[in-house]
Parts: sequence; C-alpha cells; structure tokens
Amino acid sequence: MSACAIACCPGHLSGYFRPIYGRDPGSTGSLGAGIVISEGVTTTVWISDITKISVERRDSGTGTLIEALTSAPPVEYMLMKMGVTARVRTECSLPIGAGFGLSAAALLSTATAVNELFSLDLSPFECGAFAHEAEIVHKTGLGDVAACMGGGRDCRKGAGIKAVIDRKFDLPDTLCAVVFGPLPSPQVLGSPEAMARVIQAYPGRCPRNAMDFFHLSRKFTIGSGLAPPEVLSALSACERAGIPATMTMLGNGVFAFGEEALHVLSGMGDTYILHPAEKGVHLVEGIRK
Repeated sequence: MSACAIACCPGHLSGYFRPIYGRDPGSTGSLGAGIVISEGVTTTVWISDITKISVERRDSGTGTLIEALTSAPPVEYMLMKMGVTARVRTECSLPIGAGFGLSAAALLSTATAVNELFSLDLSPFECGAFAHEAEIVHKTGLGDVAACMGGGRDCRKGAGIKAVIDRKFDLPDTLCAVVFGPLPSPQVLGSPEAMARVIQAYPGRCPRNAMDFFHLSRKFTIGSGLAPPEVLSALSACERAGIPATMTMLGNGVFAFGEEALHVLSGMGDTYILHPAEKGVHLVEGIRK
C-alpha cells in the first residue's frame, strides 16, 4: 500500500444564517450560528497519477455500507486548485445532503490530509480557504467550512474563514436529529427568492446562550419559509413537549436537545444521536506507509 494521510473533520448543524456576497469566494460566505458536531467524516488520501474520489456512508454500529458515491465535483475542483492528483476516500455515518455540513467536512478533511501528504506547508487557514472556495463555487454551503475549523456552538460574525467566530461550549452531551429526506443546498443557495427571505428573517445577533440559540433558530426557520411541512409538524410536536428544537439548515430535518427529544422524534423518521464537538478538523495520522 502506498503512503497515505488521514484527517477527520466534524460536521455542522446550522441554526440560522445570512448570506454575504463578496467580490470573490474568499469574501463570500455567511453570518450565522450553529453547532459543530463530532459526527463528521474521516478522509484518507493517497498520491495517485489520476484523481479518484469515493464517498462511503456506513452504519455507525456495524460498518455496513449504506451508500457510495464515485464523484464529488467540489473535492475534484479543490484538488485541481491545490495542484495535486490523488485518490480520496471519505467515510461518514450520517446521511449525505441532509444538513449536517458533510460537504464542508469532506472538503476540509481532504485539504488537511492533502497538505500533509504532499508536504505543501499550508497553514490551517490556507487549507480552509481552498475548502471554502470549493464550497462557494459549487453552492454546497456558505459558512460550514469556517465553523468546522473549531468546535463548540459557533456564531460567525463575518464571511469567509478568517472572520471572527465566537465559540461557546455550553451544550449537553447529546443532541437528537430526525431526517425526512435530502434538501439539496444548491437549489436553495442558488435561488434569489429564497435568499431574499433568508436575509429578511435573519435575527441580526448572536445567541445569548443555548436556549436562545434554539429560540432564534426556530424563529428564523418560520420566517425564512424554508421548512417543509414535515419539519413544521416535528417542530410543533417538540414545542408541545417543551423541547428546544429547530430545522437543520439546509436539510429536510430537525435537531433538538433534552431528555425527551429522542422519544418525540423517533417515530417521525430516521433519528440520529449527535454530540457537540470539542475541536475542529485535525489529522488522525500523519503520513503512513
């Protein structure tokens, strides 16, 4: 087996956001608040004469393959911009395209592993810039890359990966999410009408605490008009049970915290237990022969 490098990146739950359109990808992104989650992706990169991408979703308990993709245009674009060809395998356990920030996690973990394997001597911010550009160009996200560079409950105060981000570590050990199906980010981020509603609904400040985060996020969900009927139904059920909950942005699902969250959400769709992340993207192993 040829040499490889392995990096891990957390995922991200976005509660609310406001797009910022700059003069280039580096100044384009979003303000907003979310939660970095330890359930993200692990990416292995090998030097190769040609670029070959595989994305594998596996059951977290059994390791059984659930879903496999053989292309990822944002990752291929980023490798080209970094000036390398490589074989890349990204593994995750959460559903793809469901609002868990896995596109950003795949890009950021790949950039981190590529930097190590090819001895590019890039800083973490330079790796993040490559990942962020790919995400912006392909409209798969706006602020997830910046968020995933660290852990905790984040509030992004500017666009791009060098913006100030407040991080708080005040959440309980577990969260619960329910997924009703995919909600492709490009369809929403590429819609001027949808983005106009998002801008209007943006609350304009960082949350004061975890409960305020869910309050502002739920208000944004309703005001933005992005929530499908099943999301609104799940949010109503959580409200009746006194459970703080909001929509996964951008995904057809809901996340919540509280002892009763799993009980309320488990009968509605595929549910997942999630954990707030203590740190952002990092190498799992350096170059391994």
